[in-house]
Amino acid sequence: MTEQVVLLDQQGHAIGVADKAGVHHAETPLHLAFSAYAFNERGQFLLTRRALRKRTFPGVWTNSCCGHPAPGEDMADGIIRRLSQELGLTSVGIDLVLPEFQYRAEMDGVVENEKCPVWRVEVTGEPEPDPAEVDAYRWVEWDRLVSEIDDGSQPISPWCREQLTGLRELGPDPLDWPSAEHHRLPPAALVSARGR
Repeated sequence: MTEQVVLLDQQGHAIGVADKAGVHHAETPLHLAFSAYAFNERGQFLLTRRALRKRTFPGVWTNSCCGHPAPGEDMADGIIRRLSQELGLTSVGIDLVLPEFQYRAEMDGVVENEKCPVWRVEVTGEPEPDPAEVDAYRWVEWDRLVSEIDDGSQPISPWCREQLTGLRELGPDPLDWPSAEHHRLPPAALVSARGR
């Protein structure tokens, strides 16, 4: 079955779907996505490097997991699915933290253009990455990562850099970040988030 993404208007309402394989190009339409920040039982953050054969931002270090909810799929369920598929990880807790994040970024003529709510996820076990998705990973203390990004010793994806601005405002300890209200999600995500 072909993987599809949900296309959006500027207000975040669904206006159609497109095949994921063909949606990213120089004029990528706005679509629905998510970013997950995974933490283990020791409070360490999972930093990952995108596979070298990825169409968008190959070989770039970034947050734990990114992806797209399928049409009609609850966003949290999509995150749990992608964590399992990409990293072989099981979620033991998931919280929305930046419901209104949106960005546009370009690399080598390919554009990412997404409304991309950010989630904190608690996971168990050690990653078993799918090499088609993840080239490398490392567990890191959050404050150390922030320092490394600030001093330039840890290159990071443009969306992760932008997200970091909002995450800092939530406090220095990721496990204490407050959960956001789901009604602040883009309307297209709310359709599938009923009951959460």
